[in-house]
Amino acid sequence: MDTLVICIDRDNDLGEKAKVITPVVGRGANVAAAVSLATVDPEDSDTNTIFGGIRILDELRRLGVDADIVSFAGDKNVGAISDKKIADQLDEFLSMQEVKSAIFVSDGAEDESLVPIVQSRVKVDSVQRIVVMQSERLESTYYMIKNFLKDPKFLQTFFVPIGLALIIYAMAMIANQPQLAIIGTFFIVGMYMILRAYSLNEKIAIGWSNLKNSFQEHQLSFVTTITSILLLTIGTIAGVIDLWKIVNFGNIGYYGIIPLLSLFIKRTVLWYAAAVFVYILGQIFDRIYSKKDYQDLIVEMLFALSGTLLFWSAGSYVLSITMPEGGYVFHAAYFVYSIIVAVIIAIAGIYFSAVRTVSEEEEEPKKPAEKEKPPRKSEKIVTIDMTDDGEDDDEDGSVSEPVKVNIGARKKK
Repeated sequence: MDTLVICIDRDNDLGEKAKVITPVVGRGANVAAAVSLATVDPEDSDTNTIFGGIRILDELRRLGVDADIVSFAGDKNVGAISDKKIADQLDEFLSMQEVKSAIFVSDGAEDESLVPIVQSRVKVDSVQRIVVMQSERLESTYYMIKNFLKDPKFLQTFFVPIGLALIIYAMAMIANQPQLAIIGTFFIVGMYMILRAYSLNEKIAIGWSNLKNSFQEHQLSFVTTITSILLLTIGTIAGVIDLWKIVNFGNIGYYGIIPLLSLFIKRTVLWYAAAVFVYILGQIFDRIYSKKDYQDLIVEMLFALSGTLLFWSAGSYVLSITMPEGGYVFHAAYFVYSIIVAVIIAIAGIYFSAVRTVSEEEEEPKKPAEKEKPPRKSEKIVTIDMTDDGEDDDEDGSVSEPVKVNIGARKKK
């Protein structure tokens, strides 16, 4: 195939609204998918994207180009999840079809953010944006506000923090704790803004998707992931309880922030490390069961062990200096020994990773250089009807068969 016309539906309107399973391959299938989506939601711009791709396909075929069209859809959670689904569909399609180049068709800048993903897999000759012309009435402020209020992405971005703040405020007022209402409101809204700023909500969504997949595929990682979450929760609660004891007695000003932070680290780091180890062990077991490489996870476990030892020893040493009356004893020599052991473990992980990389490079077979094949002579088949104009059929009722003639074509320059 010379050219592939790629239409992108990043937010999966085809699947969510029209119940169309992607990828949609071929002109007829894409026409049916576009009609189905237009029937359900005539205002969706992805319909015009597909029809625009069909128009480009017809123009290419009219010029004699060997071309086809395919539509990929992502997920309603636009971001890393939707992009990964589109990348997986594209990889699967390219593994079955040999494509020389592609034309990327989208309806706006959001879908065009996937151009680098497509370019990393196939050469992109052109990027086409399908813009729908609207009347002045549709461009009115009322229409835009109405559509914004129907957009799930807009609702999740602006209304979720407001709703959480109102719920926290109402619960605090019911408990007759008005001072907690303001604190809880600022805390929830601040956490939500941090999640959105660092795209942590997308990572949480990816984790939830992986957890569902592990459950459906009956993998051990489903159990180990839940166990890790419980260990993280228990460790956090244990650390908060120890901090609350000091804060409740009004000693926070006496000790300062650094000792309290060290106390929290000392109480929680072992729980967090256990959660990481349990999660990685589940991943290792699943890879062994599916006969995949798992040595990179061992390297991660070594680095996690090194970091755990550093954080635990640092927290213990700071507590022994700042809060000796609490019974915290940790000599400086122990701290130095811990650093040395942590460095040795990290070096072992680096060495193990380097050996693994070298062995993989040696095992990769060297592909022989492919010889350039001479261009084939194209042939054109012309069908000639040998029947007379006046006689449609023979006397016995049979119809004359057409004759196919091969016409030698010129060599391609």
